[in-house]
Amino acid sequence: MSTAVKSTPMGLTVLSLLHFKPLHPYGMQRLLKQWGKEQVVNVGQRTGLYRAIERLLAAELIAVRETERDQQYPERTVYELTDAGRETTRTWLLQMLRTPKQEFPEFPVALSNLMLLAPAEIEEALGARLASVEGTVAALEGGIAETAKFGVPRVALLETEYSLAVARAEAAWLASVIADLRSGALAWNAEELLAVAAASEAQGPQ
Repeated sequence: MSTAVKSTPMGLTVLSLLHFKPLHPYGMQRLLKQWGKEQVVNVGQRTGLYRAIERLLAAELIAVRETERDQQYPERTVYELTDAGRETTRTWLLQMLRTPKQEFPEFPVALSNLMLLAPAEIEEALGARLASVEGTVAALEGGIAETAKFGVPRVALLETEYSLAVARAEAAWLASVIADLRSGALAWNAEELLAVAAASEAQGPQ
């Protein structure tokens, strides 16, 4: 009996891979790395992949096709997509495209508490982040340019284009904040922050 399963990035990735052909987990991981999908889904650890497979199998969205036996390798279970899995893939894909999902990455959390640091510390930390993001921009630009040489259709590169656009926007924003810190346009003091906090507390929940 099937059980309901929530959509996840890894779950959608597994279903999408099985649209092409039946695969065992190692084959899935290898294809994801070959196609450069590690930029959008964590394939460094197999644990997440195996958990996704277990959930999809329990929900009858995928099924065991066969078990490969080879003297050179351990037994490998090959999975295939079910009809329910094909329909679920479409449903999840359209849902993820249509509806922004609230996520909670760590960087905004750090930004919401940066007043605990001195401006010089913040400038140094954001400068280091900017250098890293600029490196990401350069790598993504290089990857797109290299891939274009092989005539890869643009539709296969949209996730990379999106990642590049986000990285460029972050780099520009970081540079502007750093400039404001250096010029003094972005400044604060503990007394002002405490006064704002006290006023907010006095007003109570909105």
